[in-house]
Amino acid sequence: MARVLIADDDSDIRDLVAFKLTQSGHEVTAVEDGMAALKVARTQPVDLALLDVRMPGMSGLDVCRELREAPETATLPVIMITARSQEGDVEVGFAAGADDYIIKPFSPRELSSRVTAVLNRVER
Repeated sequence: MARVLIADDDSDIRDLVAFKLTQSGHEVTAVEDGMAALKVARTQPVDLALLDVRMPGMSGLDVCRELREAPETATLPVIMITARSQEGDVEVGFAAGADDYIIKPFSPRELSSRVTAVLNRVER
């Protein structure tokens, strides 16, 4: 399947997402902050990044912007995960370059379906 990077400062969410995606056959690398996510994306092969919007230090939005600016990661699919569900928050996520946006709380089945959908779009 795919190599998925997960960045979320909430260990419960990180573990749930990692478990569900591993169960779906994906290879998962999970980190707790934006700087670690950026380092992994730059140094390891990754097919998709799931980024929490609000993390200490470097937010998921900042990571997404950095990924989009670098030629080697500019086309990496990014799904933002956040508890912020206001329309303006979602627009900011897409403006940063996100391919999809998942609002917490989410069902593990929805997460898996969205990951599959984004990966399928990229493969075409």
